[in-house]
Amino acid sequence: MLRALLVAAAFAAVAPHPPAAPTPSTGSVVFVVDGDTIHVQLGGRVEKVRYIGVNAPEIPHPHHRAHGGPRRTNGYFPHTTAAGEAARQINLELVGGKSVRLEFDHRRRDEYRRLLAYVWVGDVMINAELVRRGYAEVMSVPPDFRHRALFVRLRDEARAAGRGLWQAAPPVTVPPPHGSPRPAR
Repeated sequence: MLRALLVAAAFAAVAPHPPAAPTPSTGSVVFVVDGDTIHVQLGGRVEKVRYIGVNAPEIPHPHHRAHGGPRRTNGYFPHTTAAGEAARQINLELVGGKSVRLEFDHRRRDEYRRLLAYVWVGDVMINAELVRRGYAEVMSVPPDFRHRALFVRLRDEARAAGRGLWQAAPPVTVPPPHGSPRPAR
């Protein structure tokens, strides 16, 4: 009898635990943080969701360290407060208060414990739509590459068309020094 109890106890110790409840894949957007992060009501809790495969300009927050002013990556895409606000506004128009479906890739969460997802409203993938409109750039983080080729194609099209934040800045002209003769027209 004692032996049977010991065997049962040993088996219980190594038996697999029941799997954790899966994260629901549909919910309602309750807050838009910026151009690539939202808060979604999933079941009984609110989750912070980071869009996979894209990166939108940041909006400076008081608790973040300043990054030294405006910068551009890839030669053209601006990372300024105004660009961050523009990307947030487009994201708000696309998902604010709407029901969304989350599509997961390999990794479920990032190092900040945010859910990582391709976010869908109806048949529109918001990650791709932000890139198509020119308000997010491609950011590939292994191993989540499922839609990378689509994002690269949309980025190239948006950049070539000068959509959204890919708009070319107007040329800056420097006036001649005071007192210098102006060139003849």
